[in-house]
Amino acid sequence: MNKAALLACCVFLAASPARAQSPAGVRAASADAFLNSLGVNTHVAQGYNPAHYAEPLHYLGIRNIRDGARNLSGYFMLHKKDGIRVDLVGAKIDDLLDAARPLAENDVLMAIEGPNEPNNWPITYMGVRGGGKESWGPVADMQADLYKQVKADPVLKKYPVFDVSEAGAETNNVGLQFLTIPPGAKTQRPAGTVFADYANVHNYVSGHGQGYVDNEAWQAADPTLDKSWDGLYGEYGKTWRGKFAGYADAQLETLPRVTTETGWDSVNDPGGEAVQGTILVNTLLAQFKRGWAYTFIYELGDGEGSTGNQGLYRKDWTPKPAADYIHNLTTILADDKPRPHTGALAYTIADQPATVHDLLLQKSDGTFFLVIWNEKTSGTDDIAVDLAAPRRTVRIYDVTRGTDPVATLHHTAHIPLTLGDHAMIVELPGR
Repeated sequence: MNKAALLACCVFLAASPARAQSPAGVRAASADAFLNSLGVNTHVAQGYNPAHYAEPLHYLGIRNIRDGARNLSGYFMLHKKDGIRVDLVGAKIDDLLDAARPLAENDVLMAIEGPNEPNNWPITYMGVRGGGKESWGPVADMQADLYKQVKADPVLKKYPVFDVSEAGAETNNVGLQFLTIPPGAKTQRPAGTVFADYANVHNYVSGHGQGYVDNEAWQAADPTLDKSWDGLYGEYGKTWRGKFAGYADAQLETLPRVTTETGWDSVNDPGGEAVQGTILVNTLLAQFKRGWAYTFIYELGDGEGSTGNQGLYRKDWTPKPAADYIHNLTTILADDKPRPHTGALAYTIADQPATVHDLLLQKSDGTFFLVIWNEKTSGTDDIAVDLAAPRRTVRIYDVTRGTDPVATLHHTAHIPLTLGDHAMIVELPGR
């Protein structure tokens, strides 16, 4: 298994909801694994200049991009500058494989992904049009053949295949609501048909039409919640267009999954640029905590893939608060070495509010970082983290205020925090 596929597997296992409090404490996930889960959509394949992306990606600390199968020289340049890897997305198998092989041979490939939103952009496969409101048979056939050819290729077989996005829009029951169609599913494609290694959704955190509400990111990341956004349930539990049955809730909880698009428009969604910044950081944290192997924000720069304002950067490539807050998060947590055997930390948050969530990470040097974020849209919550044993030095960071500690405590097991609508980070030495 190649590094990208191995890390994807480790991320999913590390971030699984099964990681719970025990008498020995909470088992940490690797900080490097969390950083490896972060991605953003770019548009090199559409002809935009990849040179504009190099400094923004470095500043963000994001390691993965999602893009198409053209202009490969741009991907090589970004990889050389900052180790960037590519989730290669497309609807033409030959183009995908021809682009993926040289990327794989140079450690630039991260994953291979099938057609993007064929409900919005129908495809033609083997001379037959499919997707949209027509039959999805060609979409299913293309995705199944893509999987077969990737896994039969000696160079590409070790890389993960991501499913077609927006599978919940299938008009006829071709079985795309399964990674592998199980016996008895009564789909139009036979049991045993394999489509992908990972379910793939576009669960836009802003996509449910409720505005800006408490626990917005946390709910969008919920694998079983049936809401109006395109979440895991609406794609793989029961499809939102045809209402075809897929996985049971218990299966959805552990289904290998990725989000290849999520975002927040800094003009048209509530709260402007400031809310975009806080909620996107919350989204990255909630997604990892709730078991998503990768989360790709849409998009890096305003106006490239759409006419909206979902970019982390403005059209003149100045950073929005979202870029600054993500930079602060990844800089504080910076680590480039996986820690496969993480330690545990015993801590409690008494009377933890329903909007307050926590994620324990550990760097390769043994330092713990307890990330605590509040998804309360107004007001604050006063909480306290109580450790089982005092720590010599405790540093507290606020992702909206930079990369330096906003407070330092000494010889304490009691850490009081006032939480608004964003993330705080508590740094704790291993001992």
